[in-house]
Amino acid sequence: MTLDCLCGGVRITANAKPDFAHECNCTLCRKSGARWAYLHPGEVEVSGTTISYRRTDKAVPGAEVHSCPCCSTTTHFVLTEEAIAKHGNSVMGLNINLAEPDELEGIELRYPDGRGWDGVGEFGYLREARTL
Repeated sequence: MTLDCLCGGVRITANAKPDFAHECNCTLCRKSGARWAYLHPGEVEVSGTTISYRRTDKAVPGAEVHSCPCCSTTTHFVLTEEAIAKHGNSVMGLNINLAEPDELEGIELRYPDGRGWDGVGEFGYLREARTL
């Protein structure tokens, strides 16, 4: 699976296809314009230069969001040092909006209620998942 930003300056190559992706309604996901699929960092190669952002509205942000410095496309996220210390370096998020539609075939798209989630336990979902 290959994902490219708008200008082609950042390319993400995944050695695996994710089972599902999230279209979350939280502030970060909504404003970054991302649908996140999750893979282990060892299954992903990122080429090109990115800039990063950590939320300032969270005391301890768990994700560092990366974007292309040229076209500003949100490309992926990695866990912060604090999240890695707590959970291990076990996951990164890929913005699957950057993949060609045929590469997404068969991935389940889920709709978590991130805006309503208090950070404890599992997400609630806003509606039924669908398969891309």
